[in-house]
Formats: sequence, structure tokens, C-alpha cells
Amino acid sequence: MSIAPLAPETYLPETGDQVADVYDFLAARESAGLTQPAPRYFLAGAQVGEQVELPAEVYRVLRQVVEAMRHNLAVTVVPQSRTLTTQEAAGLLGVSRPTVVKLLDENKIPFERVRTHRRILLTDVLAFREQRRLDQYAALEDMGSDLDDDTDVEMVLQDLRQARRTVAARRRSSQP
Repeated sequence: MSIAPLAPETYLPETGDQVADVYDFLAARESAGLTQPAPRYFLAGAQVGEQVELPAEVYRVLRQVVEAMRHNLAVTVVPQSRTLTTQEAAGLLGVSRPTVVKLLDENKIPFERVRTHRRILLTDVLAFREQRRLDQYAALEDMGSDLDDDTDVEMVLQDLRQARRTVAARRRSSQP
């Protein structure tokens, strides 16, 4: 048996009911509370007794893939190293490489140097991304709590539009 090469691969959902059957099975198990406290899932072969237990992480990946395919979405699996370059971290965070370098220099994400190159643990990048998301939600909640029932929403929206125009004008004037 040959193992598939570790390269990005996109899988399109099947048109049949196979994905729906897997989804129904997984959803029924979860809704019945049968996954607590220690879920165990198996991959079975064609012969009786041919099975291997799936680790919890593989199950979570399978669950996410099935959910996406159920919604008729394609799924791409991209193998990733546990250590990232600044460019790879930038892609994962959705920011530029210089922004990642700045975050590293400000000690917001831990890293190590390999000669002249910076290497970042994938777990550290994912932790930073999650913390950033939580901070953004907290900021949105704080903004919402500043508004009361007497606040003119249209006026707030107008102020936000003006602020965006001002920022855009500054960006345009600072570009070479």
C-alpha cells in the first residue's frame, strides 16, 4: 500500500447519500450524549475484526470534513509543519510577513532563531490567533455596552464611515 504524498489536496463532496449517512451517525451519537466521557471511534475494514481505533483528533477532523461536505463544500487538507516560517505564520494569521516580524519583535508570539531565520511553533501561532479573536469579541462587546437606548445608530454609523475615510486618506498619502 502506498501512502499519499503530503501535499495540499482538495476533496469535493460526493453527490450520493454516503456523506449524509456518516453525518447522521455522528450527529445521532453526539445528540444522544454517547460521546461522553471518552468517545471511541473505529475505522473498519471489509473483513470481520479489521478495525483500528481513531484518535480523538482524527475524529474531530473527520467530523469537520463531513460537516463541510454535507453543506456541499469542498474540503482542502494542507499538511503543515509544526514549526513555521514568518511567511507561513503570516498566511495563517491573514497578515503580512512584516506584521508577523513586528509581533515577534514585540514578544507577542514566542519564536526561536535558527541562524538568521525565525521559526515559530504552530501551536503558538494558533494560540495568538485565538487570543486575538477573543480580544476582538471583547472589544466589540465593550463598544456595544457604550451604546444605550437613546443612542442614534445612524449618527454612530456616520461617525464610523468618516473614521474609515480618514484612515484611508492617511494610507493613500503615506504610500510612495
